[in-house]
Amino acid sequence: MEKDASDPDPSRQRNGFVGVLYGEFTDMLNDRVRYSVSLTESALTIQRISSSPGRTKVVFNLTDCVGCRAYRGPDSAEVGAYFTAYFYPFKRRWMSAGVTRQRVEQCFRVALVQDPLANLQEAERWAHAIRDASARQAPRRDGVAYMEVRRPCRIMILVNPQSGRGQALQLFTGHIQGMLTEASVPYTLVITEHQNHARELVRKADLSQWDALVIMSGDGLLFEVINGLMEREDWQEAIQIPLGILPGGSGNALAASVHHYSQSPPAWNEELLLSCGFMLCKGLVGPMDLVSVHLASKQRLFSFLSLAWGFVADVDIESEKYRHVGAIRFLMGTLVRLASLRVYQGRLAYLPVKEAPKLSKGSFTTNHPPSTPQHPSLCSSLPCQFIPNTSPNQSSRHGTNSNHNTRTNSSNNAITTKRPQIESDTKTRAPVDSLLPDLDQPVPETWTVVKEEDFVLVLAIYQSHLAEDLWTVPGAMADDGLIHLFYVTAGISRPALLRLFLAMEKGAHLACGCPHLVYEKVTALRLEPVTPQGMITVDGEVVEYGPVQAQIHPGIARLMCG
Repeated sequence: MEKDASDPDPSRQRNGFVGVLYGEFTDMLNDRVRYSVSLTESALTIQRISSSPGRTKVVFNLTDCVGCRAYRGPDSAEVGAYFTAYFYPFKRRWMSAGVTRQRVEQCFRVALVQDPLANLQEAERWAHAIRDASARQAPRRDGVAYMEVRRPCRIMILVNPQSGRGQALQLFTGHIQGMLTEASVPYTLVITEHQNHARELVRKADLSQWDALVIMSGDGLLFEVINGLMEREDWQEAIQIPLGILPGGSGNALAASVHHYSQSPPAWNEELLLSCGFMLCKGLVGPMDLVSVHLASKQRLFSFLSLAWGFVADVDIESEKYRHVGAIRFLMGTLVRLASLRVYQGRLAYLPVKEAPKLSKGSFTTNHPPSTPQHPSLCSSLPCQFIPNTSPNQSSRHGTNSNHNTRTNSSNNAITTKRPQIESDTKTRAPVDSLLPDLDQPVPETWTVVKEEDFVLVLAIYQSHLAEDLWTVPGAMADDGLIHLFYVTAGISRPALLRLFLAMEKGAHLACGCPHLVYEKVTALRLEPVTPQGMITVDGEVVEYGPVQAQIHPGIARLMCG
């Protein structure tokens, strides 16, 4: 018979225990192997019980725990019950240097008495205590205020099955689906069928059914979602729904940036996916800047990543033909474009940070008095109750018709988040870009006008990474309120430009001392191409070619991050 030496005071267990929860349990597969298990507010400690001194002790940090579940065994005659805790600690890679998150599960058999129900209740008590404690131990960065999310959370996951090498759906079912089950996160899986499907969906959706929108694709699908949200009449509330990103494309710039912001060691490919999945399960939500982009046709777009003209835009779009090879497509595109390097003529102007009026985070600058500032509190983990998920068994490609593209696994339990009010122009129902003059008007005298008119590239970026392996702005944060402006002037040699991009893999390009590279921190910019042919991209998507200008709006979106 197993010993129950848990805290005798039940009042200490009601809303999260204080002190130590202790029990002795057997191994799931071998009843002769016994463990002493203790749970504190920060760790789960496991020690094998044996007659030999110096028993092996293993300590799991609850910061690395995504969930725990209790259950009966497959044999109906079994009196014991079980609970399993799921951890993703940093461990050394098997085949290379460095560390990465790796899955570890710890399972215990509870057989305190001969009553199966009583044993199950004890297993559930432990599972609940571990979940509750791990929720309070989400990995938070110092100085960052997170929104509070009450559990459980209902999320919609949008998957583009054609993104990257066409493996996004397989990556989801192979890596993320099980993790969400372990974390008891209920979700609805939506497989997009064509371009702008996600944009149309979120523009019309009843967002009160959802507590978060998660993208499993490249950056292009999130661009659709953000612009769909901003096209709604209730965009002030819609844009504050938490947005998550799971890397399923070839660029995955935001996913790489989110991983970097969590202060985790570098990761790529499936390791990056596992890291982003872990952060999704932990459920921290922080602010993210958006950039309002105006085109010559009066069209307005909202961007979360970058605006590019010249070499970077060419490589991004022309390398689409190499999509089947994955992230290496950008290297292939770079080499091809270097072979026939182009020079672009145009005018560039920007508003340096030192001249810009300070914009408060979480609200647009408008013609109305600012709303009362909100102070979001730290966030707890999303899930707290195990809900089994059904596996999607049918995939769909863009351009095909299917009645089985949506899988639902949601809960009726809602959550609430503290959402600051965002004001807008009452006539246009749109945020006011107070820093930008009309495109047909000259820029204000406080702006800096670049003298050079021959460029190799112009890149405005607001995240740390431009791709998984391009650490473009080492000091950037998702909510720093800055547009990081890079431009390279004509005259740079092909080897020098290649060295810049190779150095960017480690974030060392600014230390290269290249006289043709200029880096500025700005809050608004204007680009007026003179070269008749070229491409401009916003978040990797080709937009109308011609004059374009943009302004930062600090911290108005919500990003699920670590």
